[in-house]
Amino acid sequence: MTLSNQIRPALVMLILFTLVTGLLYPLAITGIAQVVFPKQANGSLIYEDGRPVGSSLIGQSFDDPRYFWGRLSATAPVPYNAAASSGSNYGPLNGALLAAVQARIDALRSADPDNTAPVPVDLVTASASGLDPHISPAAAEYQVTRVAKARGLPEDAVRQLVVKHSLGRQWGFLGEPRVNVLELNLALDALSANGR
Repeated sequence: MTLSNQIRPALVMLILFTLVTGLLYPLAITGIAQVVFPKQANGSLIYEDGRPVGSSLIGQSFDDPRYFWGRLSATAPVPYNAAASSGSNYGPLNGALLAAVQARIDALRSADPDNTAPVPVDLVTASASGLDPHISPAAAEYQVTRVAKARGLPEDAVRQLVVKHSLGRQWGFLGEPRVNVLELNLALDALSANGR
């Protein structure tokens, strides 16, 4: 068997598998995803007034006292950078982690000095991805008084928004109850705009 007899079938297989796995398969899967799961296939985007304001899957940075704050982001140099998803990998005794936690506690206490409740852990730590869009209902409840005061809204109205936007465990047993911070803040803006 000559070298040319071996090269020809190898090139044909390379071209065939390149077309199948590099073009046909991705197009088929993309088409199926667009039909079956169009919202997810397009990034689970959240729209306001016809324009995208974020994704329900990626957290955003909020530091204005009028908004609920999410988890810390470990992505660098920009917080919630999906292209740099990662945790800090700091151990529990690492000085940088302790300093970041203390800085966040100080910021929360400074923004709401009358709140003497224990700070929920998810408000002072980052998730493994550094992009978590959710906080626990306890973390949202911790912030209700500050947000209501900053917006001039009744605490009960803000608390009702938290309850309305709280999600239970997926399928009733996976994960923990959670609140999507971006969706909650958009609902809060809508509530404030309606003058309630």
